[in-house]
Amino acid sequence: MEGMILPIIIGIIIGLIIGFIIAKMLEKNKASALLRDAKRNAASILKTAKVDAEALKKDKILQAKEKFIELKSEHEKVILNRDRKVSEAEKRIREKESKVAQELDRNSKLNKTLEEKKADYDYRIEFLDKKKKEVEKLHQRQVEQLEVISGISGEDAKKELIESLKAEAKTDAMGYIQSTLEEAKLTAQQEAKKIILNTIQRVGVEQTVENCVSVFNLESDDVKGRIIGREGRNIRAIESATGVEIIVDDTPEAIILSCFDPIRREIARLSLHKLVTDGRIHPARIEEIVAKTSKSINQEIVEVGKRTVIDLGIHGLHPELIKVVGRMKYRSSYGQNLLQHSREVANLCAIMAAELGLNPKVAKRAGLLHDIGKVPDTESELPHALLGMDWAKKYGEKPDVCNAIGAHHDEIEMKSLYAPIIQVCDAISGARPGARRQVLDSYIQRLKDLEDVAFGFSGVQKGYAIQAGRELRVIVESEKVDDIKASELSFNISQKIQNDMTYPGQVRVTVIRETRAVSIAK
Repeated sequence: MEGMILPIIIGIIIGLIIGFIIAKMLEKNKASALLRDAKRNAASILKTAKVDAEALKKDKILQAKEKFIELKSEHEKVILNRDRKVSEAEKRIREKESKVAQELDRNSKLNKTLEEKKADYDYRIEFLDKKKKEVEKLHQRQVEQLEVISGISGEDAKKELIESLKAEAKTDAMGYIQSTLEEAKLTAQQEAKKIILNTIQRVGVEQTVENCVSVFNLESDDVKGRIIGREGRNIRAIESATGVEIIVDDTPEAIILSCFDPIRREIARLSLHKLVTDGRIHPARIEEIVAKTSKSINQEIVEVGKRTVIDLGIHGLHPELIKVVGRMKYRSSYGQNLLQHSREVANLCAIMAAELGLNPKVAKRAGLLHDIGKVPDTESELPHALLGMDWAKKYGEKPDVCNAIGAHHDEIEMKSLYAPIIQVCDAISGARPGARRQVLDSYIQRLKDLEDVAFGFSGVQKGYAIQAGRELRVIVESEKVDDIKASELSFNISQKIQNDMTYPGQVRVTVIRETRAVSIAK
């Protein structure tokens, strides 16, 4: 068995070897055939590429020749154009050279003429200098003779002449100023009076009745004892809670509430009314009633402010400003109720702004708010106009309104046309008869100060302040003051009053000069 397997294996191995050799021979023959085909294809491709390259080369050479010919043509055109321009420039240069030569020839001739004229001019100047020196010597000799004749030097005479000319010029200037002022007054004063009178006539006004005390009427004097309380504890509690001084005297059926703050005085008056009506008067009840009354007054302040802005047709006012407007009801200025004054100024401003062609709503808004600085919640060192302006800025008012509030007493510069309107209407409302109370001593002092201003000028004989200080009449000495100087004196006195004194409205200064000729028949 083993002797048979071995020959079989050897036969298989020999067959495999023979098959491998045959496969290799076949693969070699196939590779040789492929190599021959590849060589034939490469030769064909090279031949085709050479043919294409020759054709492309010829084509590019033709294109290059055509481009060369085109560039050569353009270059020739550029050269021809440049040559033409150069020839034109040469022609212009030759023309200019010809003109310059002509100008040089002409200038040389002019130079010769000018030299001749200059020599003649120098001769004339020399001649004039000699004549001038002779005239100066003659003038000096005449001046010396005049000084000898007149007895004064030339400098003194010059000073006297200058002084006389200055006085004459000043007199002429005052006359011109006076005539100009009179001419301006003929038109401006009539228009201003027309506007102011129309404004005042269209606004209703009230007279002042405010003061710093309130009278609380009682049904009987028995109530006084209950208000005072045991050992005065009730009245002390009321005074402590309200900040108002209560005066109980012999006045029948009445007690007096005294306080400079009208709001506190009103709270005390209403609290007393509630306590007396209720009948229970003791310290605890007093504190409760005063607290409720204070809350009620604060609500009433807001309501008054809202009613005021609604009545005036003012919209978009900040709630804090509405509250300030309501507080004006309980404030007064020289006895004039501040809210009534502000409403009056607002209406005056609206009418005057409409007459002048401005926005009446802006003027009315500024007029209502112009005195809000007089009702501060806390003490402030600022003037009320500036404080009111700061509040208006804080609560979003327009620049025109803020400037009008701050400038109505001239603390700041007026930057809009509404500011002088507010100032004028504030003066109209405060200066009218019956608007404010004046202390007698200060009133008399103001009249005296006006008269003293007049007596401070030379030539014044008498001075009278009349019409409640609205007019100052000055009588001058006719020998010392002529008509022109009377006009000058009137102007100077008015400027002195305007710069040195504070007063509402205007002060008219009238200078009276009278000449009398007296003779006696015997």
